[in-house]
Amino acid sequence: MSQLSSTALSVLDLAPIRQGGSAGETFRDSVSLAQRAEQLGYTRYWLAEHHNIAGIASAATSVLIGHVAGQTSTIRVGSGGIMLPNHPPLVIAEQFGTLETLYPGRIDLGLGRAPGSDGATMRAMRRSMHAGVDDFPEQLNELRRYLGDEEPGQQVKAVPGQGTNVPIWLLGSSGYSAQLAAKLGLPFAFAAQFAPGYLFEALRLYRDNFRPSEHLDKPYAMVGLPVMAAESDAMAHYLATSAQQKFLNLIRGKPTRSLPPVEQLDWSPMEQSQVNQFLGAAIIGGPETVKAGLADFQARTGADEFMINSDFFSHADRLRSYEIVADAVR
Repeated sequence: MSQLSSTALSVLDLAPIRQGGSAGETFRDSVSLAQRAEQLGYTRYWLAEHHNIAGIASAATSVLIGHVAGQTSTIRVGSGGIMLPNHPPLVIAEQFGTLETLYPGRIDLGLGRAPGSDGATMRAMRRSMHAGVDDFPEQLNELRRYLGDEEPGQQVKAVPGQGTNVPIWLLGSSGYSAQLAAKLGLPFAFAAQFAPGYLFEALRLYRDNFRPSEHLDKPYAMVGLPVMAAESDAMAHYLATSAQQKFLNLIRGKPTRSLPPVEQLDWSPMEQSQVNQFLGAAIIGGPETVKAGLADFQARTGADEFMINSDFFSHADRLRSYEIVADAVR
C-alpha cells in the first residue's frame, strides 16, 4: 500500500453561503455533501465555528453537527473547531456529551483558541479580549474533566457528558497547540487550508515532543488542505477563483458571500501575493494533477490524515471535487 493510499481522508465544511443563496440552502448542501462523503469512504466531516461573517453559516456549530449526524449513519461528525475561549467548558461538555449520547462513537471535538470573530463580536459574546491566550490549558483541563469519568467528590458534572470521553483534538496554525497536543498525547490538526506558513515546524514540534497517553501511543497528525479538483487543470483554476475572491475580499476588509468564478481577477501584485500566501498549500487541477499533488504533499508532511476543504461556488462542483480526491487516493 502506498503512503498516499494509507492516508485517511476527511471533509472540512465551512458552510459557505452563496451570493443569492441562503443559510437554509447551505445547510441542505452540507447534508448532501456529508452523505456523499460517507458513500465515498471519507473518515470524518467537520464544521468550524465562525461568527458575524456574511458568507459562513456554521456559527451554532454543535447544532449543525447534530443536524448532519442525524442524516448520516457511519461517518464521524465533529468540530474543526469549537473556539473554546468563546464558551464555558461545562457548556461545551454538555453539548458534545449530548451529541455523543445521540450518536455514539461518531462525534469528534476539535478545539481551537482563536476567537473566530472580530473584536466587536467578541465583546457581544461577553468574551474577554485576552481569553484563551494564557488560560487555554486550564479551560481544556476543565473540559476534559467534564467529559471524563466522574472523580470522587466532584461537585459539578456535565449531564450528559460525564464519562462519554468524546475524542478531543487540538487545532492550530502555530506551534502553541502543536506543543500542547504533544504534551497531553492528543491528536493534532494543522490549519494549512488558510495558514500554511508554519506547517512543517508545527508538525516537527508535535512529533518531537509527543508523549504517549491513554488516548494515543504515537503522534497522529491531520493537515487541513485546500483542494480544488475538476475535470481539467484549466477548469479547476477557473473554479478556484471563487476561493481566491474570498481571500481577496478578506484582505480588503469586505468579507462577502461565496462568489461565482471569474475569468480574470482584478487585483494588485501585492494582493495576489497575499492571497497566494493564504492558499499556499492549495492543490488545484484535474485528476492527475491532484493525485500527484496529494502524493507529493503526503511525502513532504507524513500526514496521517488530510482534512480536505474544496471551496466552490457551485455545490455540484464541490461534490465532484471530493469524488476526484477520493478516486486519486484510493
